Amino acid sequence: MDSVEISLLTCEPHDEVYSLYGHTAIRYHDLRPGGIDAAFNYGVFNFHAPHFILRFVFGITDYELGAYPFRLFKEEYRRFGSKVTEQVLNLTDEEKLQLALALDKNLEPGNTVYRYNYFYNNCTTKARDIIEQCINGKVLYAENESDTKTFRASIHELTKDHPWARFGNDLLLGIKADLHTSQREQEFLPGNLLNDFNQARILAGSARPLVKEQRIAVPAGVQITQPGFPLSPLTCGLILLGVSLIIFVIEFQNRKAFLLWDVLLMLSSGSLGVVLFLMLFSQHPTVSLNLQILFFNPIHWFFLWKVLKKRKTRYWIFNIFLFVAFAIGGLFQCYAEGLWCLALSLLLQSYIHLRTQTR
Repeated sequence: MDSVEISLLTCEPHDEVYSLYGHTAIRYHDLRPGGIDAAFNYGVFNFHAPHFILRFVFGITDYELGAYPFRLFKEEYRRFGSKVTEQVLNLTDEEKLQLALALDKNLEPGNTVYRYNYFYNNCTTKARDIIEQCINGKVLYAENESDTKTFRASIHELTKDHPWARFGNDLLLGIKADLHTSQREQEFLPGNLLNDFNQARILAGSARPLVKEQRIAVPAGVQITQPGFPLSPLTCGLILLGVSLIIFVIEFQNRKAFLLWDVLLMLSSGSLGVVLFLMLFSQHPTVSLNLQILFFNPIHWFFLWKVLKKRKTRYWIFNIFLFVAFAIGGLFQCYAEGLWCLALSLLLQSYIHLRTQTR
């Protein structure tokens, strides 16, 4: 094993949605002529598998370990224009052999597939865990207090140029994503693990650095970004609120609510509520308790028929109580951009209906 190098590969993001947070893999490189040079990738998945998106949302997605020539791995990221940093691990021959056997064991039929979880069991944490398990000693990480931010704050940093991806995350993530995390939990992000590995030591009698050498396996290239929807969720929300205020003034003057506007707001709020209700059954631990459901829930759909038939209903006064609960929840959880605008729009309609009912 003295001719073998084993490295941690950290790949920077590119424009595909699944890559916005980067990627991690392990390289096994036998330096002898004709020796094996392979990338071990815990991030292999079939995007075209039946119900992939649905399974991903509900936390029942299976990823697997794949191994293939490193030159193909390099070419993939060269095409994307993503930089790949290689950290050669400072392992003994025995540790390298243990890691090689462990990876080989993971490649056996029945062992390759694992239940993926974005925060707790992803391609980065799997690589970290198998490396740590094969080291004859303890890996000590330098303390980094700046890496104890929340899960939500961490992914916000990487989705700042992708507002609709951030909106989707913030819609589905609940209050647990706003709790402070430990440094180890922050290693779900490839960039954080790279930084922690750089400063880590192996304590086995004496101490030695975990990383022997760092180099660039693939230099950063030109990334072609596909234009997305030109308006951000917040802009769309503000436009909606502006239209709501105009309609509110007209309704206030005429002492009459517009039925079509009622239906549009109720359908939108109820649709979001159905999504959040379904998330209660997801296996993702950070989506089960989502305070946005205090206002956006299927109740809006239940009252839709009465509103369409213009029957008297307590729905409008009930909305006020929902909004108050929603506002209190906003003190503890970060809500998706634009949702406040939709909630306020429905609150304005509630006031109009209560005013017309009591005139």
